[in-house]
Parts: sequence; structure tokens; C-alpha cells
Amino acid sequence: MDEPVLVHDRDERGVVTLTLNRPQSFNALSEGVLAALDEAFEKLATDEPVRVVVLAASGKAFCAGHDLKEMRAQPSLEYYQRLFAQCSAVMMAIQRLPVPVIARVQGIATAAGCQLVAMCDLAIASSDARFGVNGVNVGLFCSTPAVALARNVPRKAAFEMLVTGDFISAEDAHAMGLVNGVVPTAALDDEVERLVARIIAKPRVAIALGKAMFYRQLEQDMASAYEDAGATMACNMMDASALEGVQAFIDKRPPEW
Repeated sequence: MDEPVLVHDRDERGVVTLTLNRPQSFNALSEGVLAALDEAFEKLATDEPVRVVVLAASGKAFCAGHDLKEMRAQPSLEYYQRLFAQCSAVMMAIQRLPVPVIARVQGIATAAGCQLVAMCDLAIASSDARFGVNGVNVGLFCSTPAVALARNVPRKAAFEMLVTGDFISAEDAHAMGLVNGVVPTAALDDEVERLVARIIAKPRVAIALGKAMFYRQLEQDMASAYEDAGATMACNMMDASALEGVQAFIDKRPPEW
């Protein structure tokens, strides 16, 4: 039987790992992969026991972007509009999940693959990872990846990547803010696990409220952002986990969550 294009794994803590599984195609985002991701994110959005999602990939590469062979086989404006709308919906679904999504990146992450990393809330890369928005090299400016990239790295750095099509190293990606950390390949899983453990030690409701507010306020003026943030904190404070956490701090004891 054919291997699934997206492999699901879940542990007893509610940590879900979704693994892109087209290693022979450098995990290119075919229509099938996008559909599988969309379905997975839709289910996870209402799955209360889930605490963290790790987005990983099999083989030597994280993701080489869209499947160019598939794209070239159906050259019509209607098809391309539908494809990029499908991809954008998947990217936005990551941001709308109530739990953090961590990209576990090895090898290359290019074009829509780089976009995928940029849309994840957090990212840990192996030292051999490389990042690029290389569509311009084949005459296709990476317009949709640019949306996510420009919200992660400084404007001029993003534009240089977009107009040159050059790769940047994992260390440069870290310095620019595209990833949270870089470790040797052999230590990648351990570093992701350290980040996961720090997140799941916190109340899920606080993380969910905070993630939603974090992305909302990025698109607001400062006064509106403070109004939103204040209302969010007030609601958060009324949750039992926050009341217990504050009382535990006052009592100088660990919280009982």
C-alpha cells in the first residue's frame, strides 16, 4: 500500500506530531499534502486534549515548496488561483489553532516550505537547514511566502531573499528571527522536546487565549491592541488555572494544575 503523505503521531501528553511524508519529492506540497494538512488542522482545532503540535518532515529535506511538476501539468488561471487559495487556507489554519505549532526543520525549507516555517508559532532547525524563497529563480516571485516571511524577519532581509532567490543558513535564519534555535542534527529531537516540555507545563487555556490575542494585536494600532490585551487578561484572570497560579505564588508553593 502507498505510504500516507502525512503521518500522525500522538503521545499521552497530548503532543501531536504531523510528519510530511514525501521524502522522494523533498516533501513538496502537492494538492494531496495540502488537503491532508487542512483536514488535520481542522480536527486539531477542536481537540481539547491536544497541547502542542510539532510539524516535522521525513527524509533529507523539510519542504521544497509547491510541487512544480503538478503545477506545470495544469496551466490555467483558475487552477492556480484555487491552488494558492488552498495553500493560504492551510497556512492560516496554523495560526488559528489554539495550541502552539513548532516546526522541526532539517535540510532545506524553500518557497512555500519556508512559508510553512514562518507560519508556525515556533521553529527549531538543525545546523544543516537552509531557508529560501527561491521562486524568482524560475520566474515566479514568492508572493504568498512573502506574507509570512515579512512578518518574521526584517523588511530588507526578506526582500533580499525574495529578489535574489538565495538561500540563508540556519544560523542566519536564527539571527533574523525566522527560527528560535539551531542545534546539531543529532540534537534536533531533544531540543524540540525541551521546548514542548516548557509549553505543556503551562495551563492550556492561558496559552490558547494568549496565542489568539498575540496574532490579533499584531494587526491593530497600539491603542486597540492594549484594549484587546486588557480584556483578554481580565478573562484569563477569571479562569481557575490563573486564580490557582496566583494563589500558589502568594503561598510560595507550586501551582496544582
